[in-house]
Amino acid sequence: MNTSFFGELLQTISDRGRALLDRGRDRRGDTEARSESLVELCEHLLSGRGEASGVARARDILTEYAELTTGPRIAFFEALAKRFGADAERMKAAYAAWEAEPNDKTAAALHAASEPRRQELFRRLNLAPGGTAALVAMREQLMDVLPNRPELQAVDDDFVHLFTSWFNRGFLVLRHIDWSTPANILEKIIRYEAVHEIHDWDDLRRRIDPEDRRCYAFFHPALNDEPLIFVEVALTRDIPEAIAPILAKSRDVIEPEKARTAVFYSISNCQRGLAGVSFGNFLIKQVVEEICRELPKLSNLVTLSPAPTFAKWLKRERATEASVVLTDADKALLATFDEPGWWNDKEKVEALRDTMKRAAAYYYLRAKTPRGMPVDPVARFHLGNGARLERIDWLADASEKGIAQSYGLMVNYLYDLEDIEKNHEAFAEQRTVVASNAVQRLLRPALELVPIAG
Repeated sequence: MNTSFFGELLQTISDRGRALLDRGRDRRGDTEARSESLVELCEHLLSGRGEASGVARARDILTEYAELTTGPRIAFFEALAKRFGADAERMKAAYAAWEAEPNDKTAAALHAASEPRRQELFRRLNLAPGGTAALVAMREQLMDVLPNRPELQAVDDDFVHLFTSWFNRGFLVLRHIDWSTPANILEKIIRYEAVHEIHDWDDLRRRIDPEDRRCYAFFHPALNDEPLIFVEVALTRDIPEAIAPILAKSRDVIEPEKARTAVFYSISNCQRGLAGVSFGNFLIKQVVEEICRELPKLSNLVTLSPAPTFAKWLKRERATEASVVLTDADKALLATFDEPGWWNDKEKVEALRDTMKRAAAYYYLRAKTPRGMPVDPVARFHLGNGARLERIDWLADASEKGIAQSYGLMVNYLYDLEDIEKNHEAFAEQRTVVASNAVQRLLRPALELVPIAG
């Protein structure tokens, strides 16, 4: 209700401001008003001081932007990069003042002068009704052109900088999603599912309606009924080693009180325009605490997680002549992957088991990005949330997608409420991959270069 009231208030201010702008334009003449470009409107928005007219102008800019085709949209992004950066003259003056008298006041002035003008532009655009959603969509369109327009990276960096503050975890609200949730939200759950496709309404109902299933979503007040991230949970007796039994159409539903394990088997980010924006750590801890309050007898809180970049990484290792991960015998064995339908041959699957689990252990415990982070994005998420890499599950996902991205490999991460903060600190401060003894033992003795926390 408060969010609705605030939105209506902004709309009222915008409408009144629109009247003020229209009267101002009458004095300048319709010809001038019609010739005013979108970029010029942005300049007017930055130079204006009136709240009502500013909200109205922000709404006009976002409305006109939404009507742009691809070419003009890229031109607008280019203008943001070239014309709305930091004011060079203001920076020089602020730097000279700080150099002459370095203190908190001149340092603050220098900091303010160094901020790109487009950041303030985005803040003012955000005041328009629906402004936050429009800016998230704008950033998504910017991301589409970035690969071919690296000069626009600074604009994207400013979006990420602002979104990181606007979507701080403190602003997020956790909601339980079930069959009584409004249909418009359920439709988005179907559309945004990124891990295991939801095929239809019946499939969705199987995931959220039975008493041994749960679904939770995080929302932001400014986006109202747009989920940011949602988590699907299965209540089971034991830690699962494959996804098929969880997603099966026909299965035995267990009473929640008899469950000893909560499995987070799908975690989906819904807003592509917020990619790379951290919602903060401990999101999953919040879900864990919610489930534990309802079901205090649960003893295991685990994920069944995909390994989205494992196949790509392993292909590079197979092609590397001096691989420290794979021997020549391993490479010969992995030629099985070139055979169609190999995952349906039980003997071949079993023959691959030890080599694949050993390679996966190296992938998770040793393979790093240039910044020293694990190469696997899902690992970075869960380790950052304080989980422990608990178990590697060979051929746990034999779907077309699972075979393509990881040769069917999945992993379990364990969330232990007593160790979450400790594990998070170890990863945040030292990039330590906290792993179970069982996973650590999978590494070849020769690869045990440094100790790994257990």
